[in-house]
Amino acid sequence: MSERIHLEIEPRSDTGKGASRRLRRQGNLIPGIIYGGAADPETIILKRNELVKAMEQESFFSQIIDLSLNGKGQQAIVRDVQRHPAANEVMHIDFLRVQADQAITMNVPLHFINEEECVGVKLGRGSIAKSAVEVEISALPKDLPEYIEVDMAEVEVNQVIHLSDLKLPDGVTLVALTYGADHDHNVVSVQPPRGGAAAADEEEGAAEGGDEAAASEG
Repeated sequence: MSERIHLEIEPRSDTGKGASRRLRRQGNLIPGIIYGGAADPETIILKRNELVKAMEQESFFSQIIDLSLNGKGQQAIVRDVQRHPAANEVMHIDFLRVQADQAITMNVPLHFINEEECVGVKLGRGSIAKSAVEVEISALPKDLPEYIEVDMAEVEVNQVIHLSDLKLPDGVTLVALTYGADHDHNVVSVQPPRGGAAAADEEEGAAEGGDEAAASEG
């Protein structure tokens, strides 16, 4: 688990599109808002360089962030990031406050491990095909995982890993599965080699024949 991200934020008194444009023109300030929980929404500003550095971490979008406003700490998650359509620069950011006793839903990344050791790839000469790189989960803030691992070591050719096959931490549920079995989507599979297993066997046989010929010549 990576270290929790901490950001200093400041209150913003002037609001509206014109005020936001003036902030962005200053170069190092990004407007935002924090809302949710029992408190009223608060318009805020953040330092661009600090925000950009924090956003480089994968956990920025899937973990609780510690925000400090006027010396008072608040815990929140990122709910929306608005970017410039051409420059891809952050124009505005929304944070949602979290409460310890209330479950939250958010997307967390999938980490595929042991891909090089996958039996369907090493022995079956198949290829890994990923249908998802993140999943939507529901959990209390204390149970929120930074990511979910998908172990590919024992996955064979033509085998499909579904959402229901994922190993989840305690207290974590997959939102899709709450809608029924029809939503048990594919996550990843190992596809057979082009031409199927027969082509792979022929290729392997040809390679073995070449080795035997080389040995006899030697």
